[in-house]
Amino acid sequence: MSFAREGADVVVAARTASEIESVVSDVKALGRKGVGITVDFSQREAIQPFVDRVFSYFPIVHILVNNAGIGSSQNLKPVIDFDDKFWDVSLFVNLTVPYLLMKAFLPKMIEHGCGRIMNISSSAGKKGYEYARAYCASKHGLIGLTRTVALEVATTGVRINAICPGPVRTSMLTKRLQFEAERKGISIQEIEKTRTPIQRLLEPEEIAFLAVYLASEEAEGMTGQSLNICGGSLMY
Repeated sequence: MSFAREGADVVVAARTASEIESVVSDVKALGRKGVGITVDFSQREAIQPFVDRVFSYFPIVHILVNNAGIGSSQNLKPVIDFDDKFWDVSLFVNLTVPYLLMKAFLPKMIEHGCGRIMNISSSAGKKGYEYARAYCASKHGLIGLTRTVALEVATTGVRINAICPGPVRTSMLTKRLQFEAERKGISIQEIEKTRTPIQRLLEPEEIAFLAVYLASEEAEGMTGQSLNICGGSLMY
């Protein structure tokens, strides 16, 4: 929604059609073109058809936000009991999919001499968390991927940065907080206060505002960065 408010046409991609339709409706209400595409990014064979559909609607894509991801809440186990298949799918969705989508959309960005890519990493891309080895490993890797590709295209007019959110109020995080609250015998509200120095979770809109800034002309000088927005839980 934040991009639509700034005048952008938007492609929304997710697995759940109802969620997509809601966002697309809101985008259209702002007078912008909104397109929804249902896609399961855990399936490699879904990537190219998705890219083809995007280009059928928009021959030039100026902004790519790689936000698809799998968290740790679905497999909260110690490493010795961890599900190897969940490891594989976590690294694929969180790291390989952004690589494949950048590879698909970069050529036209480079051809036109402009483009913005924001890879949504995490504070878990800079530190470790218990019971989150696949998530942490993939998000660390995404920062490395961001830095490398940003260097490769630095002279082309394309800027690539990573955003590293702390705990954001999402259904995915809620599952993990419930697990921690039960494990420690305290309420989920108490757990939330311990997650950041500002004693609250971040809201999704706060992350979107940073993405919009990175897509703006004002951020022309920024590339290869991994920017924290984490309520003070990271200060480096």
